[in-house]
Amino acid sequence: MAESVVAHFHNEPGVAAISIGVKEFMCVGALPPHDHPHVFLDMGEAGETVCPYCSTHYRYRADLGSAGTDPAGHVFHEIAAPA
Repeated sequence: MAESVVAHFHNEPGVAAISIGVKEFMCVGALPPHDHPHVFLDMGEAGETVCPYCSTHYRYRADLGSAGTDPAGHVFHEIAAPA
């Protein structure tokens, strides 16, 4: 069975809106340890949504792809715990 990875985005700088290139994603709020529960959001046909925890306004922009944001730098990469 193939697994799909859901993109995660943060808003550490606290900007009002972030454009992203996916419609289904996770918002983590600020960076750990100040993050909020990682909530799954789906823009559906609307092309925009607001995180219920941090109020970040996300807008869909197809040209950004799954790893692009505008403003830049809002993709969240989890760091694996040492083995």
